[in-house]
Amino acid sequence: MKNKKIIVLGAGMVGKAIAIDLAKKHHVCAADIDQQSLSFLSKNYDIETKGINLMEEESVQSLVKGFDLVVSAVPGFMGFDIVKTVIEAGKNIVDISFMPEDFMELNTLAARKGVTAITDCGVAPGMPNLIVGHHNESMEIEHFSYYVGGLPKVKVYPFYYKAPFSPIDVVEEYTRPARFVEKGKRMVKPAMSEPEMAFFDKVGTLEAFYTDGLRSLLRNMDHIPNMKEKTLRYPGHIQLIQALKIAGFFDKEPLTVNNASIRPIDFTSKVLIRDWQLEPEEREFTVMRIELTGIQDGEAKNIVYELYDEYDEVEKITSMARTTGFTATANAELVLSGQFSGKGVFPLELIGMDADCFEFVMKYLKERNIRFEITIS
Repeated sequence: MKNKKIIVLGAGMVGKAIAIDLAKKHHVCAADIDQQSLSFLSKNYDIETKGINLMEEESVQSLVKGFDLVVSAVPGFMGFDIVKTVIEAGKNIVDISFMPEDFMELNTLAARKGVTAITDCGVAPGMPNLIVGHHNESMEIEHFSYYVGGLPKVKVYPFYYKAPFSPIDVVEEYTRPARFVEKGKRMVKPAMSEPEMAFFDKVGTLEAFYTDGLRSLLRNMDHIPNMKEKTLRYPGHIQLIQALKIAGFFDKEPLTVNNASIRPIDFTSKVLIRDWQLEPEEREFTVMRIELTGIQDGEAKNIVYELYDEYDEVEKITSMARTTGFTATANAELVLSGQFSGKGVFPLELIGMDADCFEFVMKYLKERNIRFEITIS
């Protein structure tokens, strides 16, 4: 007998992984406008499906009634409205969307509605937040940084890249100004700035550059004097993207072409989405390095978490879908079991402050063969 009733909003690569994982224990319904994705889930798994336009607020409010938990796996541009709608419906939610808005603006609403909303609940943002929140309880952190990327195993010219999650969110990542903290001062630089080379044992040399991945950490960990996040790509990729940006391909002001008004960024996104689409069963991997330096028990310490994860050939799930989706399902279990029951909006640094919650998530991921190697010096 299934334990709880869960609805997963979005049946893309990550939404599928979330639904499949949760369906092993719970009754799961997947909702999306894409009938092909829904058919895949209903035919191959014990998962109910619902065809729906998730951009229609009233439809979403009606849809989530009767479920114990909502998990949102929609693209970032839809994220804020979905979370707000679900909170207003009085339902607990775990959300992975890379929304441009400040989700902490919904904290008062969630607290008033008695709702638990866990946000930015993916591999990154997500796991670095959980880890820094955990160590912040026992360590005076002076430096915090993380480097992360999802990449295809085979490099194909000219971009050397395929998008293992929503390509629209990748474009957003390349255009949103990057915030970081240096010597206690909040700084802002253009996305893709200050590239550097970084070596990883199982991958080789990758190129790292600033993106806006710190997000809620800028508010909740503002006492840490140095914080940065950088995205990883194969060398050569970002120079091509920067050339497109300089040439105006990411501009948001409409242009008139053959009597039609079109934003260059919309055209570019369509082209890149086509080029960056992962082929069925195409091998890819996720790589991440999280580093914390500071004082613990009167001693200087340097703590490094390393993650390398590959496409699952048995369940046919991409690494990015696994690492993002299973972080979300781990936190879903925290809410469903009542182990975490705070009311309001909680990014993972706030979840990580609870040692039992931290250990639960790490154990949950390890059971799914998502393993962090930890070095302390």
